[in-house]
Amino acid sequence: MIAAVMGAGSWGTTFAQVLCDAGADVTLWCRRAAVADAINATGRNEDYLPGFPLPATLRATSDPARALARADVVVLAVPAQTLRPNLAGWARLIPPGALIISLIKGIELGTGMRMSEVIADVTGWPADLIAVVTGPNLAREIAERQYAATVVACTDQQAAENLQKACHTSYFRPYTNPDVIGCELAGAAKNPIALAVGMAAGMGFGDNTRAMLITRGLAEISRLGAALGADPHTFAGLAGMGDLVATCSSPLSRNRTFGERLGQGMALADIVTGTHQVAEGVTSSRSVLQLAAARSLEMPITEVVAAVVHDGLDVATAAAMLASRSAKPERYGI
Repeated sequence: MIAAVMGAGSWGTTFAQVLCDAGADVTLWCRRAAVADAINATGRNEDYLPGFPLPATLRATSDPARALARADVVVLAVPAQTLRPNLAGWARLIPPGALIISLIKGIELGTGMRMSEVIADVTGWPADLIAVVTGPNLAREIAERQYAATVVACTDQQAAENLQKACHTSYFRPYTNPDVIGCELAGAAKNPIALAVGMAAGMGFGDNTRAMLITRGLAEISRLGAALGADPHTFAGLAGMGDLVATCSSPLSRNRTFGERLGQGMALADIVTGTHQVAEGVTSSRSVLQLAAARSLEMPITEVVAAVVHDGLDVATAAAMLASRSAKPERYGI
């Protein structure tokens, strides 16, 4: 199998490693020529995955045409809000019949489209040739070849099984799931919840508060999924609860760490300046709320996170707002 991985951030680089370890012929596209040159010369991506030797078979390039030539599989690993303009430039270069895979966990601002919908809109590719990889996949641990599992979601079962084989290694175990909607929503909507958990940790709150935010966050995500036609079982699996727990709990999580700094009192601008990679939850808090508002759904945790990162709401006030909400049944709105 010939694969092009478009995006050399920590997860794109790590997934390129996974594909190499599974036996694929992989080219990694890098936005900056200096990163590609360094990978080819040293076998490392010190900008985004420092300290890890990459497979000797991995090639890197900053030329999208070279990366995409003859690719059977095209893996997209760029920030969510840059997918459309990037893909608009790449679409004519993608070989006909290639399986396009999204590693991206976000919702497009303005359109409210999931990443697979953006891919279809830009390329005209049919749904059975668009897949999603998502789950509790913290890049650094997988780069260390620690045991991990993921979900490969596609409406076409054979395509999902082909992708499952293409990225199955001794340390990385993929499971198939036909629920593309639920898998993508879970991956995008969990990021604002991780910001909230990080804020709580930064403010000094303990495990009870964090457990509350994780479980009530899952309830928010599940309500949104139900309204959009997702399979409710997805949210109890790797793409849902699994990814949510990992993202909310690990210091390797960019969203959790970003939120923790907010909770410690750091200014938003200072955190953004000092952050090397994108915390998708900052933007996703707005785009997820757009989806919810269109369906008159309540997502209170996501609402206060959006107010903190976009409207300047004080973190302590945000916590007080959540604590003062009226009592409700545990299951409402589903």
